[in-house]
Order: sequence, then structure tokens, then C-alpha cells
Amino acid sequence: MKKALMIASVLFIAVVSTACINNMAVQELNNKAAEYMQKGDYESAMNRLQASLDLDSTMYETYYNLGVAAINANKYEKAIEALEGGIKIKPDYADFYYSLGLAQTSLADEILENSEKELSEGEKNAEIVNTEPKKELSDEDKAKVADLKKQAAENLTKYLEMNPNGEDKQTVEELIKEINSYSEESSAKVEE
Repeated sequence: MKKALMIASVLFIAVVSTACINNMAVQELNNKAAEYMQKGDYESAMNRLQASLDLDSTMYETYYNLGVAAINANKYEKAIEALEGGIKIKPDYADFYYSLGLAQTSLADEILENSEKELSEGEKNAEIVNTEPKKELSDEDKAKVADLKKQAAENLTKYLEMNPNGEDKQTVEELIKEINSYSEESSAKVEE
């Protein structure tokens, strides 16, 4: 009996020690990520934050910071993934919805811009601007853009509902209006 109790005690101490070491490593990674963010090195910050999540995937703040770093690095799909992961942990954190709406809008805009910047191989080499008509968006891309814009408006609206007296209320309302006007224009073009 004494032997079993002693083994259980040693195992308990080992688990607690491992958890403490793990928490210290997560904190160190998050601190280093914050330093990189302040320097504008978003890729390095993202790497540290991802490593932190690999050690402890329960910290909603890490998901949020990873999402913000990814937005700043123009990695919108990664930002969306991180922010949605954080929402699963803490759905009542309003800033998730704001940042998610921005990431979704930015990804939709990136898809639209990329379709407008298609250059032929020869023009890329000569660095000549394409004078041909702009490339049409594929039906798949049109649907993705429309879905991203719709989700962005919903997330930004949710942010305002959770933060009705925020200093950025007017800016967010204008962004929602801009997103909705795009959606209305797209619907009108489809009906023509």
C-alpha cells in the first residue's frame, strides 16, 4: 500500500512539474512573439505563436494574437483559421469577431485584386502593364468572395452587438455598409 501511494505521489509530482515547465515555455514563446510583433516581424511572431499553441491549445489570447499577426502578414486564411479556433474557446470575446471580419474582407479583396492583376508571362518578364481586358473571376471565386463578404458583415455586426459603445462603432458601421453595398452590386450583376 505504501509503495502504491509513493508511486502515485511521484507520478503526481512529475505531472505537475511537466505542466509548470510547459506553462513557462508557452509564456516565453508568447513574450517573444510580442517582441517580434512590436518590431513588425509578423512571420516570426506567427511561428512563435503557433509553437505556443502546439504546447497549449487552450489559451484564447494566443489564437487572437496569431490571428492579428497573420492579418498583418497578409496571411488571411491563416488569420481566419486562428480566429475561428479562438472563438471555439471564448465565443464571448468581441475582438475575435472584429478581427475575423477584417480578415474575411481582406481575403475577399485579395481574391478580387489578384483577378485584376493577371499578366501574361511575357508581360511579367518585361514588367509591362496588361492592356487587355481584366480576367473574369471564376464562378468559384465569385462565390467565395460573396461568402467571405457575407461572413465578414455578420462577424462585424456581432462585434458591434457585443461592443455597442465602442470608440470604433462608426468606422465598423461604415465598413459593414461598404461590404453590404458590394454584395448588393454583385447580386444586381448576377440578375442582369
